[in-house]
Amino acid sequence: MTDLATMSHYELHRHKLIKTLNAQEHGKAADMAIILWEQMAAKIISIIGEKGFHSLYVRSVFLNVPKFSWLATYNPKSEINNQFLELKACFELLMPEQVKEANNQLLITLTDILASLIGAPLTTNILWMAWGDIASDLVTKEFDNE
Repeated sequence: MTDLATMSHYELHRHKLIKTLNAQEHGKAADMAIILWEQMAAKIISIIGEKGFHSLYVRSVFLNVPKFSWLATYNPKSEINNQFLELKACFELLMPEQVKEANNQLLITLTDILASLIGAPLTTNILWMAWGDIASDLVTKEFDNE
């Protein structure tokens, strides 16, 4: 696990954003998880293409199999167009808190890999573009509650 003292400002911000978005109660946890993936994937694909995104996605799943054994039965190497349908089907078999935990880790893993390739600031900006409206609403609410 990464020491908080060595994490960059961008990593902390990115991880907090992911965890905050996943914590929201917008209906079913599996539905919200897939919305986040679809929005993020669209922005990343526009930069690195479908194959590039798919490689990051498969790697993220692979790296998380030891922590989430149910991922071993999930095949992220399937057609790119179906990957989120299959992930949603897996999520729907889990309790909402399990979905949130797994989705947090999968998103964090993918964005950490992306950040190591293109840089933390650009990765964080991509997430803000992908999740802009949702993320902006959450930040506003957080500041209002402080």
